[in-house]
Amino acid sequence: MRNERSFVMEAIINFFKEFAALVPTIRLMDIVDILVVAFVIYKIILMLQTTSSARIAKSIVIILLLTALTSVLHMYLMNYLLDKILEIGLLALVIMFQPELRRILEKLGSKSFREILSTKQEQRNIDYVISETVKACEIMSRERTGVLIVFERTSSLEDYQKTGIVIDARVSSELLRNIFFTKASLHDGAVIIRNERIAAAGCVLPLTENRNISSDLGTRHRAGIGMSEVSDAVVVIVSEETGTISVAISGMLKRHLAPQTLEKLLLNELAPKEETKTRNPLKLLRKQRKEKDDSDAET
Repeated sequence: MRNERSFVMEAIINFFKEFAALVPTIRLMDIVDILVVAFVIYKIILMLQTTSSARIAKSIVIILLLTALTSVLHMYLMNYLLDKILEIGLLALVIMFQPELRRILEKLGSKSFREILSTKQEQRNIDYVISETVKACEIMSRERTGVLIVFERTSSLEDYQKTGIVIDARVSSELLRNIFFTKASLHDGAVIIRNERIAAAGCVLPLTENRNISSDLGTRHRAGIGMSEVSDAVVVIVSEETGTISVAISGMLKRHLAPQTLEKLLLNELAPKEETKTRNPLKLLRKQRKEKDDSDAET
């Protein structure tokens, strides 16, 4: 027991001695190199904070561990097969994540150097978008108009957007009400909001396969839950029968929400965390008025 403790202590002492010997040789560029690599890894972790991406990342890690293990155990055939899988897998990953990579590059090109280095999730008009969405949902809830609004986050919803009609318009309560108007051609589908704009309407969403949900939930609710199961999107649903406002997140449905509760929930889920902590109601009101004046001036 004493020999084991002395061995551990000796190993720790040797490690610190070697580290102390390396310190004088560290250059400024070495520190910059470490910081850049750490920043890239941090951004990759943020990008992989979605259900589908996280699963793929776990699969890659498992394959890498198996490759290392088979190499140590001299399992040559298995190691050869895993090496080939990794070689083909790199090309497959580029093909699979082509929409996400294109979107990342587009955002990278549209941002300044200062914005790229910032760790904040900047969404300039998210407060206005949430306010207009809540206003529209409150009115349509009273009118018993069915609503299905999907807020895209990290997971790409481009495949579902292709099932609808591309709109690419500024979010407003009036436009949302016109889209979901009972006699409108797009009212049965979903609206997808991306980058604070209405990307498409009349979109078809996947239905949930969960058989444990309440039998009184219709197709609109099942589609909303299904969308939240296959992505990290936030889905707002208004029942056509009862006018109840609900929100689906990660396969869970929160029902019977008041407009004020809906606004708080959307702010918590969609607004940057730094902004929600220091949110000033007076500044928010001024910001909304200014953005509304700007939009009126544009029109």
